[in-house]
Amino acid sequence: MKVDFEKLEEKINQLKLELIQVVEATGLNSYDALYCSQELDKHITIYQQSVYPTLKTATK
Repeated sequence: MKVDFEKLEEKINQLKLELIQVVEATGLNSYDALYCSQELDKHITIYQQSVYPTLKTATK
């Protein structure tokens, strides 16, 4: 799977800002905050899984 890192980083930053806004509006334990946090986690996981194998092979 080819990942467009620039778009993925933009999406992660967008989700961070959205999460901050949702938490300020609805509270840390709200359903909306949980949902936004899980979406952010998914994108961060995709980023990490795409970047770290590259870094491991580059150092060998």
